[in-house]
Amino acid sequence: MIRDLLFPVIYGLVIFLAGMKVMEAALARLAGPLLTRSLYKATSTPLKGLIASSLLSALLQSSTAVTVLTIGMVNAGLLTYARTLGIILGSNIGTCLTTELIGLQISSMAAPLLTAALCLWAAAVMLGELPPFSWRAAEACRRISGPLQFISLAVAGFALVLWGIAVMQSIGPALQASGLFRWFLDHAATSALWGLAAGACLTAMLHSSAAVIGMAMGLAASGTMPPELGIAIVLGANVGTCVTAVIAAIGGSASGKFVAGSHVALNVGGALLFLPFIGPLQSLSAALGGGPASQLAHAQTIFNVVCSLAVLPLCYLPLWSRIEQRLSRT
Repeated sequence: MIRDLLFPVIYGLVIFLAGMKVMEAALARLAGPLLTRSLYKATSTPLKGLIASSLLSALLQSSTAVTVLTIGMVNAGLLTYARTLGIILGSNIGTCLTTELIGLQISSMAAPLLTAALCLWAAAVMLGELPPFSWRAAEACRRISGPLQFISLAVAGFALVLWGIAVMQSIGPALQASGLFRWFLDHAATSALWGLAAGACLTAMLHSSAAVIGMAMGLAASGTMPPELGIAIVLGANVGTCVTAVIAAIGGSASGKFVAGSHVALNVGGALLFLPFIGPLQSLSAALGGGPASQLAHAQTIFNVVCSLAVLPLCYLPLWSRIEQRLSRT
């Protein structure tokens, strides 16, 4: 029983995380210096920062990457604390693209997508190595080959993510027969805090909210986990993802620590605010359409969009300028 549960989870999780890292690295290289320049130029107001951060997080498929980069820029003196307020809000919105794509339940496309991506990558490599007929042709081939390689690797990474989820979904029957899982479900039925705590702890250990939410979506899709419990785990995953930002702020400037603290306050406060309303949130997610996995993806999107937009007006308060002045004197 343990082998039937443990091996697919570890095997699927390794594939999932490998796919996330490949996709993140390829998209980061594709974005290049645009990432840093965009964060600086597009943060003159919290609303502009929210929009820019949402787009960049969707591009990089990682809110953690954008948050950690922001803390680094604040510690280096490249960004002021006030400029980061919109970035913190937007990074949570942009990362919802991953869960919405996973919620489409297109795991069966993993193999053909991976094959097509690898073929495209090989073609891009060969394009860069073709003997040029002229200097202009050689330059054009190089300009096309590089971005095409990173695009194909990003697609291959997403295919690995889908494959990893399909492997993790295979534990459904064995998990349903597990007495330990039934014990957990019985306790979670009495309090959603169990699901929130599980999501937070797993995400803190894995440093990937997408991996934990992907696992929950896989279990929900197989009928092993009720959507309400899955939504509680989604809320917990948003809390656990703050750990990476806190670690990144250790030993940094006071402003950098304040950025990490703001990220924690937003996600923890939002999760506690939504926790009593998991039932209505599940009903709203179901009304948007899709199966149980899609409901978890919709809940993740609703949670992040509502929290960020609700807090956005507070970012315009004069309080933050006074805090920034105080931090600059320390």
